[in-house]
Amino acid sequence: MPGRDSHHLAKIVVTDPQQHRVCRAAHSVHSRAPGLLTARKQNAESLWQVCGFDLSRGDHGEPVRLSSGLALDGVAGDFTGGTFFLCGDRGTVRPMLYASSEGQAGLIGQSLAEALEIMLGLPSWWDCQKFSGSGDLEVMRTTAIHLGRDELSDEPELGANRVRLAAALDLELGSVPVLLARLHAAVSATAPDFVLTVKTGEEYESLFGPWLPSRNPAWR
Repeated sequence: MPGRDSHHLAKIVVTDPQQHRVCRAAHSVHSRAPGLLTARKQNAESLWQVCGFDLSRGDHGEPVRLSSGLALDGVAGDFTGGTFFLCGDRGTVRPMLYASSEGQAGLIGQSLAEALEIMLGLPSWWDCQKFSGSGDLEVMRTTAIHLGRDELSDEPELGANRVRLAAALDLELGSVPVLLARLHAAVSATAPDFVLTVKTGEEYESLFGPWLPSRNPAWR
């Protein structure tokens, strides 16, 4: 992706020292963005298999816009009918927004590179938000533990595939706690500028789902 982010479109203010370290690490992701768009096309099948990122579809199926009026560029879809968008003007590092087919939307990374690192490095990044207790980071950590165990049991080869794909894309897979903190910070920065709306002005709901891990019988 050409250029660097000269003005942070999704500025996040944090006071916790650990969160400062997370944000500094996330900022380093932006410098690896050039060439990533080309690299991901060469690894399209692996992106689909590992994290459901489908480069063959970028059409969301209904007209949508951002609350701020910033540009939206659909770049991929997923197997559930959701769409991944890059936000803002081309020539900058643009935040990535995900919109589900069921009416939830929000930022999932401050750049394409960061979003891909999160999707590659977390076991079911979508469920980490769905079972978040409305955005509680500690609940997300518990959910990720359950999802990691499920993945190890059901798809033991997936971890190695993640590592190979990250290397092919020149991405770095952080630890699960670090990636969860990045995802939480991105989704939390959705309002006010990156709220997705339809023609009537109705807003999409938050990506943070209200459910707790205990809702899943297999995790009790």
